[in-house]
Amino acid sequence: QVQLVESGGGLVQAGGSLRLSCAASGRTFSSYAMGWFRQAPGKEREFVAAINWSDGSTYYADSLKGRFTISRDKSKNTVYLQMNSLKPEDTAVYYCAARLYGFSNRVANFGSWGQGTRVTVSS
Repeated sequence: QVQLVESGGGLVQAGGSLRLSCAASGRTFSSYAMGWFRQAPGKEREFVAAINWSDGSTYYADSLKGRFTISRDKSKNTVYLQMNSLKPEDTAVYYCAARLYGFSNRVANFGSWGQGTRVTVSS
């Protein structure tokens, strides 16, 4: 069973940076895609970024390209989300997710989820 544990959230001022981590366990992830999603208060969960575990190829929500970077460290079984130039509208709970075989930007296509880590960006 896949287990995902996020960390690194917190309170940051607008323009600042945060790096989120997602520690993955329970499987060999070579055939997985790992994703980050976020859910702001009163809104639906939305796609942020995804990475192919085996070759490191990445995929981003168009609106976040250039500010957010997803990466993974195979030796630590950890996926990261580097968030720069943060804005108040980035305030949300950020979730790590895992999907077997291939990219997707759809919540319904990811079968394993972490508990989320809260990011608050103050203006």
